Amino acid sequence: MSNLSNFMHHHFDKPADELGAIEKRVLAKAHARKVISTDVNAAFSADASFGERIADSIARIGGSWSFIIAFFVFLVAWTVINTIILVSGAFDPYPFVFLNLILSMLAAIQAPIIMMSQNRQAERDRFEAAKDYEVNLKAELEVLSLHQKIDMRVLTELTALREDVARLSAELSTKG
Repeated sequence: MSNLSNFMHHHFDKPADELGAIEKRVLAKAHARKVISTDVNAAFSADASFGERIADSIARIGGSWSFIIAFFVFLVAWTVINTIILVSGAFDPYPFVFLNLILSMLAAIQAPIIMMSQNRQAERDRFEAAKDYEVNLKAELEVLSLHQKIDMRVLTELTALREDVARLSAELSTKG
């Protein structure tokens, strides 16, 4: 049985062929004493396509106070220009049909983009949870391994102490 198989058998109550890919990868890294934690943001962003990065940017801007305030200012300016300043000859007189058309088109485009970004965020959360699981599993394996080493050390010292006590008892009984 290989050293890695012994390591697997010792830390899990199931054979190696029943372990999942994540467990096998974590065990191999733990056995090789390699670091498993990574920068989740960098790892997830590295796989992002151009469209996904654009969707994230639009959602980040569209969900900010600066966008809301700027859009509110735009709506107020549009309304003021078409009702007060351009009393006659307004390009979009009340009830602002053209403005409603623009707002409907904006909502029709912005909603799916924001949903794409939310789906991506959910995917990022799953990715982060998987990475957290890997790190936690490796930490647990390391703690178990340290516990085993300490137990072995204590047992070795106890055996040595028993041998010393037996030797001292034998010496005392021969002198007495």
